[in-house]
This record gives sequence, C-alpha cells and structure tokens, in this order.
Amino acid sequence: MPLTLASLVQHSALKLSVRAGEGRLDTPVRWAHVSELADPVPYMEGGELLLITAMKLDAGDREEMGRYVRRLAAAGVVGIGFAVGVNYDAVPQALVDAARAEDMPLLEVPRRTPFLAISKAVSAALAADQYRAVTAGFEAQRELTRAALSADGPAELLAKLAAHVHGWAALYDTSGAVVAAAPDWAARRAARLTPDVERLRERPAPASAVVGGSEDRVELQSLGTGRRARGALAVGTGAPLGTAERYAVHSAVALLTLTTERSRSLHDAESRLGAAVLRMLLAGEADHARAVAGDLYGALLEAPFRLVTAEPALPGTAQPQGLALLADAVESAAARTGEPLLVVPEPGRLVVLAADGGSAVQACTEYAEALESRRGRDATGPEPDELVVGLSAPAGPGGVAAALVQADQALAVARRRGRPLVEHEDMAAGSVLPLLADDAVRAFADGTLRALREHDATGRGDLVASLRAWLSRHGQWDAAAADLGVHRHTLRYRMKRVEEILGRSLDDPDVRMELWLALKATGTPA
Repeated sequence: MPLTLASLVQHSALKLSVRAGEGRLDTPVRWAHVSELADPVPYMEGGELLLITAMKLDAGDREEMGRYVRRLAAAGVVGIGFAVGVNYDAVPQALVDAARAEDMPLLEVPRRTPFLAISKAVSAALAADQYRAVTAGFEAQRELTRAALSADGPAELLAKLAAHVHGWAALYDTSGAVVAAAPDWAARRAARLTPDVERLRERPAPASAVVGGSEDRVELQSLGTGRRARGALAVGTGAPLGTAERYAVHSAVALLTLTTERSRSLHDAESRLGAAVLRMLLAGEADHARAVAGDLYGALLEAPFRLVTAEPALPGTAQPQGLALLADAVESAAARTGEPLLVVPEPGRLVVLAADGGSAVQACTEYAEALESRRGRDATGPEPDELVVGLSAPAGPGGVAAALVQADQALAVARRRGRPLVEHEDMAAGSVLPLLADDAVRAFADGTLRALREHDATGRGDLVASLRAWLSRHGQWDAAAADLGVHRHTLRYRMKRVEEILGRSLDDPDVRMELWLALKATGTPA
C-alpha cells in the first residue's frame, strides 16, 4: 500500500490532526519537505507534504494565504503540515480558510512533534513500500520464469502476468497478429491494437509505446535483441503501472525475448534443414528427402503442395526487408493453423513450399491483393520494398523441379505484367499474347518484318497486310483475297514476293508461326 496522508494522521506517535481537506487524505505522499520560503514552488516536484511554521509568512493575511495555497496546489503539493507553538499558538484561520477553498489537506503538527519525526516516518514508510514492491517484483519474476518453462510456455506466462498487473496481456508475432492473450476475452481487445503494433515494429528494438482510450491504458513493448522486432507484448491496465507491476512487465519482456531468440535459433536450424530437403527434392531424391524431413516437414510431402518464389519487384535491387516480411507473414499464417511449411531464404530471393490451399498460400495472395489495392489508389509503379511472387501448380515430391520452373516462369510474367503475383495455372488458362509484351520479343518482330515494311514504304505493294490476311485465313486464298478486296492471283503474287524478300518458304509451319507472332507482337492491324 502506498503511503498516504491518512497513514500519517493515523500514526500514533505523530499526533497529527486534520484542519482542512478531510476528503483528500487518501492522496499518496511522495516525500516530506520543510521550507519557510514565501514561494517554495520552484523547489517542488509534486506529491510532497510541505512542513512550515510560517516564519516568513503573514499567516493571518487572507489574501496572502489565498495566493500561497493556490500556488502550492498548482505545483502538485498534496498537503500542508503547520507546526503550532512556534510562530503561532494555533493554526491561523486565514490559512485554514485558504486550504478549505482549494480542498488542500491541512494538518496541525503539535509542538512536541518535530518535523524530523514526520520526515523519518515518511522515509520509513516509503522504504517499506519500495521493499514490498521489490519483493513482489522478485516473486512475480519467479512465477513468470516457472510459467515460461512450463508446457504451455508463453500462454501460461501471459496468464500470470495478467494476474500480477490486475489487467490483461497479449503476445503478438512479427506480422502483428495476436498469438496468445490472457484472459481469453482480451484477444479481441488486443486485435484492435494491431496497427499500433505494426508502427512499433518499424522502430529499432527495443521500443515501447503507450496507447489506449477510454477502456484502458495499454503499454506495448517490442521483443527481440536485433534491430528488427521479433514480436510484441501488450499489457492493459486501468491505471499506470506501479513498481511491482513494472518489475513483472520487465521480467515478462526479458523472458519472452529470450524465448523468441531461442525460437529464432531453432528456426535458423530448421531453415538449414529445409534447404537440404529442397535440394534433395530438386535432385529427384524424394525418398531421401522424406527421411531427412522426418516429423518436421514429412507431413508437407504427403499431400499436394505449391512452390512459391519471390524476388524484388525492381530488378537488380536487393530487398532483404521485404523478403523477410513476406517470410514472417507466411510463417505466422502457417503457425496459426498448425500447417507444415518449408521456407528457404536465398540471397535476393525466397523459396517456399506450402500446403496447397493452406493459410501460407493464402497469405501470399493477401499480400498481392493489398499491394494491388495500394497501387490502385496511388497509381504508381512498384515501390523499392515491393516483391513479385510466382506460384506453381499443385505438385508432389517427384515434381518439385518442374514446380520450381513453373514458379519462376510465373514470377517472370508477374514482373513483365507489373503484377505482384501470378499463378502458373492462370498462365496456362490465359492467352499467350500478353507474354509477347517484351522488348526482346518486339525487337525480334521488328527485325523479322523490317524488309517487308521497307518494301511497302516504296509504294510497290501491301505485303504486310496481305501476309496478315493470308495467315489469319489459314492460307485460304479466296477468303483472304476477299478480305483484302483483290483477286486471288494478286494475293498469290504478293505471297511469292514475301517469300523472295524474306528468303523463307511459307510452306514451313515454323515460318508461318514466327511471322504470325511477329505481326501480333508489333500490333500490325488487319
């Protein structure tokens, strides 16, 4: 219990009596200070019990006492102790009236009670309160440590912490999602703070912030020892934390950080194992991969999975932060649903094996949808931290090499089209024509048709349009000639000239295919 004015009044050895401010005796006292200055305010910090004898005050002057007490109240002084029998035989009525007007507690100090006795009583009570707080803090630390080592780990720790602070506590992962909360009802309250957690995550760890509104006061603490936070802790209470509660929160932060860093070390080891499994799958050694995967990745290889590749949207730039954020997002999504996941970070690249139809694949889709929405609002190109993602068709252990090719092909198309994500299945279901929107393809098309265009520019014929009409009619002379409005013999002559100029035979299906693609790539009108 903190020291209050009521505690001092009830102290039998001090013999203090209350002359004003009876309703505010439950105010905590931070210190007892003696001052005979006419204006001691510059030397006050707030929370003091000011002890005076009015040596330099005209305590009988109502106006002077009114100004004096108002200044003390504005400075945060919690009470006045007036010693009688020194300069005044009784507490002057002017001081009593001024104290009542400001609802300032006024205590009468008898002649036989020295100020030093009051100071000692305050000091002893504060020391005892501090000792109780430290003892309670150490006890909380022991309880939280036992909870952290229990089978439930962080969940049990949060339950103990919530009980110690008489409020609630929640743990967030790197994506800002709520991992656990105590009591259970706090999960919904904690979820509303995800934007605040995301802002905290952008600051170098360790970082903290105080948020909240009419419901409660919430302290957010980042977790982790590196520059990037590995998670966050939220503690919600009805009032600012006391000393014992502060010890408990600091202990929880330390324990959760230790748990997070330990988990990160295990995660790094799992990543190395995952990379080895992926190499075996790519080499066609599915049986060996299953043996190495064991319980960690074995379930992933027993059902159809997708292979995901991600790279920076702007070629030639390394974006480790963007790749790390995507890796955190898919890992957090998989962890929430308990699905297996294989993540292999590579320099400037991320490779993921995820269950088909699972939450990790959905996290990639949600990333793309959020990016599409942002680009739609801003109407700008890729930002430096953006990624492009390629998603393969569903595959099994024997088809990983082909799935990797599919994912990379989809990624290349995503970059070419300016899309954040493309699925290989969408490529197969769509038209091949969008794939021709490439500078190298256009250069090939222009080179292929250049001689024909130069011929047409001299006014000696219309070979390009005739070629397109003939190809679009699959070599049917009458139909193509009708489209052009010429005689079929004229069209035959033009096609012969095309062969002569290009030095290639139109009887060759490969030649016809290349010419048709060249016409489509250059957008030659019919």
